[in-house]
Amino acid sequence: MVLELRNVSYIYSEGMAFEVKALNNINLGIEKGQFIGVIGHTGSGKSTLIQHMNGLMKPTEGQVLYDGQDIWGGSGQDGSKGRKSGRKDKYDLRRLRTRVGLVFQYPENQLFETDVITDVSFGPKNQGLAEDEILVRAKEALSQTGVAEKYWKVSPFELSGGQKRRVAIAGVLAMNPEVLILDEPTAGLDPKGRDDILDQIKKLHDERGITILLVSHSMEDVANYADRIIVMNNGEIAYDGTPKEVFAHYRELEQMGLAAPQTTYVMNELAERGLDVDTEATTIREAKESISRALGLK
Repeated sequence: MVLELRNVSYIYSEGMAFEVKALNNINLGIEKGQFIGVIGHTGSGKSTLIQHMNGLMKPTEGQVLYDGQDIWGGSGQDGSKGRKSGRKDKYDLRRLRTRVGLVFQYPENQLFETDVITDVSFGPKNQGLAEDEILVRAKEALSQTGVAEKYWKVSPFELSGGQKRRVAIAGVLAMNPEVLILDEPTAGLDPKGRDDILDQIKKLHDERGITILLVSHSMEDVANYADRIIVMNNGEIAYDGTPKEVFAHYRELEQMGLAAPQTTYVMNELAERGLDVDTEATTIREAKESISRALGLK
């Protein structure tokens, strides 16, 4: 198991009048190579959850383990409880953040170098790599995110929104992470830009075997790309399963302020009207195949 959260809770403004429990006793295991969608309404705990995974936030209680080692307590086997344990940090958090890469929403706002390839080289340079290795890493990451070579010496501020997003993702990939966490990577992009980014992320997952966690408000996106979905609600995990398993609870999701993919609603409506279709279909391809069978067209 590459990442594990054991009994993790987090309280904002602990001990103060406005304290808020953002995470409540989270137990979660993430296997290597999974593509996971994380969904939940605003304030459900999604962002707080993912920021615990690479040590940007420290749990009020519980343990966060990477490759079996507690990133705040040492071995991960002694049941220590976050910042309340009183133990000194022993884990190399800087190294952890190269292994677990986190791409924030609107990551292009973090671009700052004079040209694209210099910006993407920043991460591996801070890893202490040799210059030739840094250049290899940067070029490979740009190629894998679909940034054409003609843009490599261009200022990142001259690029389109979608291209900036690709460059920002390449900057994390250049550090060669084992886990890539993306917080709303398609926010603000037009439909084509959104599809292009998600297709590149899926390609990275398939070709490099990177573990992907995709935080998204789009049910269609997580249904199309993720093989596992985690639903956050009021700081807790409400559902954790395959897209079919999770979206079978579409009525319960509605009560949380969420929805299922439009396909789910269409298929359930057709079933209610007497057509023998698969109500668990979550993608357009699955729906098309099911409807064709039901109509005797396949």
